[in-house]
Amino acid sequence: MAVSSRSAPIGLVIGCVIFGLGSLIVAHVNIGGWAMAFWRLAISGVIFSLLTVWTKQRLPRSKPAIIFALLSGVFLGFDLAFWHESIHAVGPGISTLLNSLQIFFLAAIGFLYFNERQSPLQLVSLCLAILGVAMIGSPEFAQNDKAVFGFVTGIVSGAMLAASMTFIRKTHDAEPTPIFVLMQLISIGGVAAMIVPMLILDMGHILPNTWAEIGWILIYGSVMQCLAWGLIAYSIPKLSLTLTGLLLLTEPIAALLIDYSWLDKPINTLQWSGALLTMLAIYLGSLKPKNRALRRYRFFARRHKGKEIKVK
Repeated sequence: MAVSSRSAPIGLVIGCVIFGLGSLIVAHVNIGGWAMAFWRLAISGVIFSLLTVWTKQRLPRSKPAIIFALLSGVFLGFDLAFWHESIHAVGPGISTLLNSLQIFFLAAIGFLYFNERQSPLQLVSLCLAILGVAMIGSPEFAQNDKAVFGFVTGIVSGAMLAASMTFIRKTHDAEPTPIFVLMQLISIGGVAAMIVPMLILDMGHILPNTWAEIGWILIYGSVMQCLAWGLIAYSIPKLSLTLTGLLLLTEPIAALLIDYSWLDKPINTLQWSGALLTMLAIYLGSLKPKNRALRRYRFFARRHKGKEIKVK
């Protein structure tokens, strides 16, 4: 096994934990959720543009590929903005867990547009996720008047992330696109989509007020968007789907622990149980069933092999 393959699980965990720490920055910096999404994508856009020039990667020749990449950025911008709003309403832990429900929106998109059949396990996982979210939400609704807004924006952010990932797939279907160019186009699309909502919804909370806030925004845009995404994108192709689904759960776990220990958010036993149940559902939902034809092939191959052994 190559060294890179051995380091892939570590890289994925580090990337997910860094993502979880990003929610802590959002909670502490006095900037609106839409403006924070704008700055994150703007900073990462500059960095990816420099990397594109440095590596001499070129734009795809296919116009649909460029359009799909820009649309992926539009949905990523809305994903980040809604996630930020959810963080301000219900805290980093719950909002990140709700955002992780994007796996079920991806399954729905796959079923509706790509004719991907869903396994009974994935349907069971959806029911478990609904139950888990209900267990998390019931105490939150009783003690937090922003809970409904936080849950809605958190779940919608997951839907936006699923749409963004779908358009990344469509980009590569139109024309394989180098990673730095792809992330550059995604950043441009996201920045353009955030300008109007930011000016309308976050007026007065668009610009940082201190040098410390400027520093945190720079860290958020460079480390969380560039480094964390890079580690995750590097690691996922080198791991099995089972291990990937399991390790990706370190992001909501890290966010929940940060929320509970650093931000002193009260999370009772019912909510912890609901969080564990939801994470189990997300993990089960990330497992893709094996192709039926492949299963039949392996079954008959084992039978054929057994007959050969008996003949000998």
